[in-house]
Amino acid sequence: MTEAERALPQDRLTDNIRLFAADVAAQNPVHKKFMDNALVRISGDEIRHLDAYIGFCLRKGLDIPYLAECYLTIVSDTLREQVYFQKNGRYRHARFDEVASDVYFNPDYMRHYMYGLALTSFLWPNHLAMFSFFRKTLPVAEHGRYLEIGSGHGYYLMTAALHSAYDSFLGVDISETSVAMTRELVAHYMKDRAAKPLEVQCLDFLAADLPEKSFDAVVMGEVLEHVERPELFLRRIRDIAKDGAYIYVTTCINAPAVDHIYLFETVKQLEEMFAASGLAVREKLICPYEGKTLEQSVAQRLAINVACVLGKV
Repeated sequence: MTEAERALPQDRLTDNIRLFAADVAAQNPVHKKFMDNALVRISGDEIRHLDAYIGFCLRKGLDIPYLAECYLTIVSDTLREQVYFQKNGRYRHARFDEVASDVYFNPDYMRHYMYGLALTSFLWPNHLAMFSFFRKTLPVAEHGRYLEIGSGHGYYLMTAALHSAYDSFLGVDISETSVAMTRELVAHYMKDRAAKPLEVQCLDFLAADLPEKSFDAVVMGEVLEHVERPELFLRRIRDIAKDGAYIYVTTCINAPAVDHIYLFETVKQLEEMFAASGLAVREKLICPYEGKTLEQSVAQRLAINVACVLGKV
């Protein structure tokens, strides 16, 4: 890509995005090339959404250097865990209690993690592709009850509330910090919309009192790799989802992170777990490591992201 080709898309960027990119480069010069490429390839609509999210954060009293720091927390932690994984062939941790206190129940780290992860949704190709797949497959005219397991930073739940016709929304997460962040995000983006029943609760999904066949949509993004027994989550989803419900699940293959504890090594392994849990893949998106084919990613044990729309068998 020539400098002239790079300059034209940059003209689309807002002041806040330029400041964010500059601060990321100042804090981590090695990451500048990646950031430049990311901002070239995202669409005008995606730029608008990124600018709106940064604007939301600024109105909360955060500043650009803090957001850059949050984003680079994800970058540096992921790189460190990738090095460990390539050297040892396994994730650093295998039990929930090895990561919970340092991540989910550590408010300062969790805020860094969630703001940083939300920003990757606009900038990292695989994360952006999964969010686009969610927007594409989310039923916009269906009614009923929507449940999100592991609402995290809240952007998926907010998107569903804004762009679908479901009548009520429930988000659950084990982190009080995530719950508070999701509530703030939803309140901000929904402030000019007609109110719909929407709750975000801090609870353990497996222990929650959720009746069988009670939800018309169940969404669980990036949870399976964070738990010791992902099949229990999938079976529970099958139980609480109505027949014909929209079920959207994402996870990752060979993708080390600071709090990833369950290692999926192949897409086949994941799909076999779906089948054993009474769920069938209706649509799927497989995102190999950037710049690699799926075969190369598998052979080199590089991160692969997977998003699936599932149905009850």
